[in-house]
Amino acid sequence: MPVFLFLFIVMPVAELVVLIKVGGVIGAINTIALVFLTAIVGAWLLRKQGLATLLRANQRLNSGELPAKEVAEGLILAVGGAMLLTPGFITDAFGFFCLLPGTRHWLAGQAMKRMVVAGQSRSFHFHAGGGTGPFGPQRPFDRDAGGDIIEGEYQDQTESDRDRLEKK
Repeated sequence: MPVFLFLFIVMPVAELVVLIKVGGVIGAINTIALVFLTAIVGAWLLRKQGLATLLRANQRLNSGELPAKEVAEGLILAVGGAMLLTPGFITDAFGFFCLLPGTRHWLAGQAMKRMVVAGQSRSFHFHAGGGTGPFGPQRPFDRDAGGDIIEGEYQDQTESDRDRLEKK
């Protein structure tokens, strides 16, 4: 709830205060022009950085690698683009912070520290009998089983195309 309070009440009020203060210093028309200018520059920067990130992700996919960092950067770019399209100078500052390559790489690195990449280690649970389905008791393997549970973990050991090429 505090996040929504901040986003929908505190942030718009702060944006209004800043817009009024800037409008008092440079004038209303100049303030509106500056808001439009930041939106245009932000859209251009978003397009440029977004395409570069997409190309890097495509290269990593083609080389058989997981583009996790590029996905994180793509999400940060989307948030930054949304902030730049929102009228106001505070959201514009945050949007530019997300779109600039150096700060975006840093934010992506921080996000990657907190993310767990799926697919590195897989586990499964196997229930042999004793289960109840929509049509009554389900015992597919052993009608006399008492609900044994077999747990296990596995890792994919198949060679990727890249590993095979490096061996040649």
